[in-house]
Amino acid sequence: MIQSIPSYSVSKIVRLLKSITAKQLFLRHPDLKVKLWGENFWTSGFYANTVGQYSNEEVIRAYVKNQGMEKEYQNLHKEQLKLF
Repeated sequence: MIQSIPSYSVSKIVRLLKSITAKQLFLRHPDLKVKLWGENFWTSGFYANTVGQYSNEEVIRAYVKNQGMEKEYQNLHKEQLKLF
């Protein structure tokens, strides 16, 4: 969860966070860069949402917590197969 000033765009904030965290991780763990395919720590995409009328902190926390969970992928995959 991040609070920012209105003059910073979401993409600028994400770019800064990714840059700073990747640099720090590579400084603290030099061997990490060798283990990564393409030597990139982050992918190009990101998820952003705001806390307000249509979303709340719990919804965003649940999304982040469940991101990449194999169970959810399998359920999604099964639903996609049912379409055909």
